[in-house]
Amino acid sequence: MNATQNHIRINKTTRRKKTETTSPTIGRIYRLDETGKRHFRNPKRPKEISSDNSTSNGFLKTTFLPKLKEYETETTQQNGRKITKMERDFYQSLSRLANHYGINPMPTKEFEYPYNITLSLFDVEKQLKNKIENWDNIRLIQKENKTYFISEERCNSGSNLFYIPVIPLYKILKNKQRKKSAQLLLSVCAYLYRNADIPYFRQENSYLYWNYEMLTDWLEEDEEIDENHLYKKELQQAEIIGDLMEQKISHRKNLEIFGKRLEKFKPKDDFDEECFQLSKKALQLYNDYPEECYFRNAHFNNVPKQENAEEDEYYDEETVVSMDKYVSFFADDKGWVYQNLIDCVNNEFNEYAELQEPMIFKAFNGSDITKNNLDFENRLFEILIQLSILLGS
Repeated sequence: MNATQNHIRINKTTRRKKTETTSPTIGRIYRLDETGKRHFRNPKRPKEISSDNSTSNGFLKTTFLPKLKEYETETTQQNGRKITKMERDFYQSLSRLANHYGINPMPTKEFEYPYNITLSLFDVEKQLKNKIENWDNIRLIQKENKTYFISEERCNSGSNLFYIPVIPLYKILKNKQRKKSAQLLLSVCAYLYRNADIPYFRQENSYLYWNYEMLTDWLEEDEEIDENHLYKKELQQAEIIGDLMEQKISHRKNLEIFGKRLEKFKPKDDFDEECFQLSKKALQLYNDYPEECYFRNAHFNNVPKQENAEEDEYYDEETVVSMDKYVSFFADDKGWVYQNLIDCVNNEFNEYAELQEPMIFKAFNGSDITKNNLDFENRLFEILIQLSILLGS
């Protein structure tokens, strides 16, 4: 897909403190560009400055412990009993977290409060960042006179648009030389449509359906565009082929014979080999997670409601780009319709500053720790990227 020519912009002005900067694009998939200050270099080369020979370089070899922030010392005004209770809860929760993730926290009990807490947090965050693939952050919660960790694991979508074009697949199916490889891709799409529940742009409740309808209305209102205009023909093609391909993709048979198609397939060139490898990954994912949907670990506004029950108003307004808006089947990645569709998406996403992404929240408060992971989402996003590239090539 010509992603490098059509980037998605996202407004960096956040509505809430949870907003984070989006990541750069991967390969040929579209990205949500961050907006920020640009730094310019002075065209003149600065004068070289060197230290005196007698200056010691020991400073560069020194490791500094984290600095304790001022607000972290406020709790030192509490009475000793509360502090002792908080420290005990903290180290109990830390032990549960360490056992779950298989890390070895550095000993900090010999340090005085609150520096021991700060140092432990610094050490644990560093270890989790280096070891856990999807780890995002940890928070220390004080609730109902109890102190404990909450860990957040997040599947980073790479700020990509996972839009799968179906018109290229339709054309490949018409190519006799590519028929078998196209049938493999058809089985992959059948799994994504039927089991992973990826939205389809011809479904009236899908986000892209509304965008295509808006483009149709624009053309209808333009008196200078007649019925035979190229733009209208593109939209008609998107509707007709879109409906036809949905019938094919949704057919149960394409999923039932997925394994047989893969067994009989013999790659003849690089394209065939890529289709073969992608199909193997998709079939394995289907066997491992036959009933899992792409949004299984999605939370409204990226927040678990049970953690913020006192902020009910936060759940009345959508403040992040939901997954159904950037994961979908769509018509094509070429032409006037495509370019204007991307503009529509840009305008919509520019109102937000964060993406809804698969997230898992684990509370280390003595209750059972969820065994959920993001393996399914990691593998699914990889398949969506590869499939989009294959169909867009």
